[in-house]
Amino acid sequence: MHELGITRNIVAIVADAAKGRRVTRIHVEVGKLSGILAQAIVFCFDVVAQGTAIEGAALSIHEVEGRANCRACGAEFATPTLFTPCGCGSRDLVRLAGEELKIKTMELEEAA
Repeated sequence: MHELGITRNIVAIVADAAKGRRVTRIHVEVGKLSGILAQAIVFCFDVVAQGTAIEGAALSIHEVEGRANCRACGAEFATPTLFTPCGCGSRDLVRLAGEELKIKTMELEEAA
């Protein structure tokens, strides 16, 4: 389950960026073609966050649909799997979305 390591990295990156301030919410984007199970990150999050500035923070995950552009005909289309060909039959594609893992935003508690 590589999602445990990914969750540890998310917590470490956000804790470092928070510079000691308490984090109340984290927004993450996970591509549906990335091979990362969003639900596994949610499952691991509370345990990994214990004892850090992230403890108690809400985790919001947005799953990004796969999209590609065909090099043969120029069409842009949805790709529900990594193996989805273009309508023209070509598999020579440029991935536009769906493989990402991004920490989009974090919300911090107001400074006293």
